[in-house]
Amino acid sequence: MTAFERHQHLDRKIYPFWQQGELKPMLHYYRFMDKRVVFTNGCFDILHAGHVDLLFRAAGLGDVLMVGLNTDASVSRLKGPLRPLNDQSARATVLAGLHCVDAVILFDEDTPAGLIETVSPDVLVKGGDYDARDIAGAPFVRSRGGQVVTLPLLEGYSTSRILERLKAGSV
Repeated sequence: MTAFERHQHLDRKIYPFWQQGELKPMLHYYRFMDKRVVFTNGCFDILHAGHVDLLFRAAGLGDVLMVGLNTDASVSRLKGPLRPLNDQSARATVLAGLHCVDAVILFDEDTPAGLIETVSPDVLVKGGDYDARDIAGAPFVRSRGGQVVTLPLLEGYSTSRILERLKAGSV
């Protein structure tokens, strides 16, 4: 496979927020094939071992892992004007490069609730730092008979911790 072909493969896994309508045929196919769809989301600004661990474990809960990715504007609103450190194109490409990730879908809202309704996952996953009652889209997923799962985080990894170490000059 050439570099160009590899890049095309990654691009096919990435759905900008204005192309969410293109998800419908893919989702219909997954349902027809009786695939269990898992969804998680985040900013994934500095991808670290904790993120990768969570994504692989989430993928293990079903057949297809779809990842909602906050756009740059959304990250800035949620995390502050100095974030994200990596733009949405770079963050989407890194996520799409993980073989456990089947689709990366950008969303511009502050929460992925609308995207979760579009995807209608069988399993909604977040890290253990979330209370299951506060997870966006959880009531919708449960109302359809789906599961909401919080997975324990890999100890010692967080983007905030990495940024604190950078500020302190200890990296």
